[in-house]
Amino acid sequence: MSDARTRASLQRPATRAARLSAIEEVLLTHVITSQSQLSDILADEGIAVTQATLSRDLDEMNAFKKRLPDGTMAYAVGHDAGDDEQKDSAKVEAQMSRVLSGLVTSVASARNLIVVHTPSGAAQYVASVIDKQPIDGMLGTIAGDDTVMAICRDDETAVARADWLLALASK
Repeated sequence: MSDARTRASLQRPATRAARLSAIEEVLLTHVITSQSQLSDILADEGIAVTQATLSRDLDEMNAFKKRLPDGTMAYAVGHDAGDDEQKDSAKVEAQMSRVLSGLVTSVASARNLIVVHTPSGAAQYVASVIDKQPIDGMLGTIAGDDTVMAICRDDETAVARADWLLALASK
């Protein structure tokens, strides 16, 4: 999902929202079998959390334990997709395509940035659609009235993701 360079440069404030985001990222990128294991990984990232707080956070996130193919029980978030990950990816792309095809007027990359133009008033919505998806190499977006700027991890990723967004908007 994210490489070591991206993880090393990511700084989180000491807020509840940032903690929840960190927990979700860990659950999506690691096999976590216990709260103490999760607590240790969070501590390595500079996030100190008590077991009681961690338990409440997991409950609030609707985290659950699921059985992995090897029989291990591990924490997960979201819905229990099982082997439907590719179907989910295709479904997400189709949904994004429907939104982007009606709202994106142009896409360009400049170094590690992508600039997406939209009709007046649509940029916030387009940025929200992009931000809700875990898109490898994209760190986040900033939106104005009719322009979205997406920040990528590097120049090559920006070019590839700009082409991908343009293809989605052209469907």
